[in-house]
Amino acid sequence: MDEGSELSLTIAHIVQRLKGSHLHSQIERRAQECLHQPDIKLDSLKEDVRSFLKTSGWERQLQNAVYRELQVQLPPSHPPAPPEHIKEPLAYMRAAQAGWEKRVLKSLNSMSTELGVPLARMRPAAEQKELANKWNEMGTDEPDLASVRPVYAPKDFLELLVSLRNPNHDGSEDVSVRSHWGLIQVPLNVRDIPQLRRAYSELNLTSGQLGIDDHAHIHPDLFENEYVQIGKKVVMEQDSAAAQQYSRQGCSTGLRADLWALILNSNNQPQDVMHYEQLTAGVIQHDLLVDNLIYKDVKLTASNDDYYFVFEDFLYQVLLCFSRDTAVLEHFKYNSATPPRSFIQGKGGEEECAVVYPPNGVIPFHGFSMYGEYILPLSSHTKLAGGKPQQYITVCVCVCVCVCVFACLLCPAVAPLCFLYNEPSKLYSVFREMYIRYFFRLHSISSSPSGIVSLCLQFERLLQTHLPQLFYHLRQIGAQPLRIAFKWMVRAFSGYLSTDQLLLLWDRVLGYDSLEVVAVLAAAVFAFRAENLMEVTSLGSAEAVLADLSTLKVMPLIQIFLFATAI
Repeated sequence: MDEGSELSLTIAHIVQRLKGSHLHSQIERRAQECLHQPDIKLDSLKEDVRSFLKTSGWERQLQNAVYRELQVQLPPSHPPAPPEHIKEPLAYMRAAQAGWEKRVLKSLNSMSTELGVPLARMRPAAEQKELANKWNEMGTDEPDLASVRPVYAPKDFLELLVSLRNPNHDGSEDVSVRSHWGLIQVPLNVRDIPQLRRAYSELNLTSGQLGIDDHAHIHPDLFENEYVQIGKKVVMEQDSAAAQQYSRQGCSTGLRADLWALILNSNNQPQDVMHYEQLTAGVIQHDLLVDNLIYKDVKLTASNDDYYFVFEDFLYQVLLCFSRDTAVLEHFKYNSATPPRSFIQGKGGEEECAVVYPPNGVIPFHGFSMYGEYILPLSSHTKLAGGKPQQYITVCVCVCVCVCVFACLLCPAVAPLCFLYNEPSKLYSVFREMYIRYFFRLHSISSSPSGIVSLCLQFERLLQTHLPQLFYHLRQIGAQPLRIAFKWMVRAFSGYLSTDQLLLLWDRVLGYDSLEVVAVLAAAVFAFRAENLMEVTSLGSAEAVLADLSTLKVMPLIQIFLFATAI
C-alpha cells in the first residue's frame, strides 16, 4: 500500500472516531452559534467559520484530539487484516497471551468453592449512605481479608516470558537475534546503544536537562529559568505535540501537571467531571468483590509507604472508580489481551450472551486471581452484547484477590500522580489515559517495542553489550540480572525510586511516547552498581546490593550509560 492510500485510510479512520465524540458535537454547536454573529459573511462562510473556530480555541482542541488518536490507535491495514493480527502480528505471542489467560482461569477454578463470596451485589440503602458519608475517609476501614490468599508470584509471569519461543525461527546461526546468556530467547528487534543515542538525542551530555545538577555549557539556574519560560508558553498555547516534545528534557515541578494533562489530552471538561461522579455513584450503589481487593492492595503498598500513605483515600477512590469504567475498554482495540467475560445465568458458553466483567475489562492489578461462579446484579453500566439488559448474570471470570502476580501495578501507578493533582476527577482522567497508553503494556504479552517482552530483551541486550563481564559473572552465580530487574520494569520503577526521580523518568516516557527508557534505566542501575556486583557470590547478595534505589538520580544514570561510554 502506497503512502497516499495509507494516509487516506488513517484520515478516514480518525474522522470516523471523532464523529462520535463529545468534542465533535461541541464544535458543531459552536459553529452553528457563530453563524448569528455579524462578522460572518455568506460569501466567505467557510473561511469565516474556520477563522472563528481557530481564534476561539476549538481548532487547537481538534488538533490535540487528532494527535491523541494518532498516538493510541493502530494504523489501518489494507487489505483489512483480522483484528487480532493487527493488534499482535506474531502468532506465537497471541498464543502465549491466550494461554496465560486460560492458565489463570484454570488454576483459579479450584478456588471457586473456597471463596463463597458474591462477586457483586447491590448495596443496601443504609450501606450506601454510610459509604457516601465516608467517601473521603475510606482509609479508616479495616476489612477482614484474611481468607484472601496469593495464587501466583511475579516470578510466574516472568517464567512465562522466559519460556517464549518462536517455533518458526532457528536462531542457531544468527547471533544478532539470539541471546546466549539471557533469559529472553525471542527474535525481536530492540535498539542497540548507537540507535538509542540517535533516538534519544535530546538526552545527550551537552543538552540542558531538568534532573541534572550541573551543565557543561550553561549554569543550571539560567537553563531552568529559561526552560520554565518556554514551558509556560507551551501550556499557554495548549499544543499537545509541543508539550510532548518539551517533556523530553523534563518538566518543572510547577508545570508538570498541566504539561502531562496536555500531552494526554486530558483537560477535565465538565463532562469528565460528570463521568467521574457517575463512576463514584456506581461504587456507592454496587459492591464488587474487587473493592476489597483494592483495599488490600492499597493497605499492603501505598499505606505502608512513607511517600504515599497520605494519599490513601485518593487511591481508593481512583481505583474503585477505575474498576467500573467501561471507557477503559478502548485499549483492547490495540492490546493483545482480551477482557474477561461472563455469561447470563443458564446461557454459559453462548457468545451472544457474554458480558465483560469487571466493567472496565481489566482484571484488577493482573494479580492474584481467583475464579468464581456467582449471581451478579447487573449494574447500569454493565451491558450485554447487543445492548440487551438482563437482571442477573452468572459470572465465571478471573478476578484479582491479592498483591503478588504482577507486582501490584495499578496502585503504584496511581500513587505518584497524587503529587500532581488534587482534584480526584483530574487525577482519575490522567491515570486512566496513562494506563490505556502505557501501563497496560507492562502486563500483556506482545511484540510491541514498549511491551514487557521487548523491555526485558532490551535490558538484557544492553547489559550484555555494555558490561559483558558483569552479566556473565551474575549468570554464573545464579543471579540472572533480569530476575532482579523485572520487578522494577513491570512497575515502571514506581515504588523503587524517590518520587521526584520517578516523575523525571515518566517525563521522558511521555515525551518519547515509549516505555523503552525504563529498560535503559534498569541497565544503567546495574552499570552504576557494577563494582559491588562483581564481588557478590549469590543471588541474595546481588539483590542486597540493588535493594535500595531511593537515592539514585535518574537522568545522570541514563545520560552516562548512553552517552559517556564508548561501545
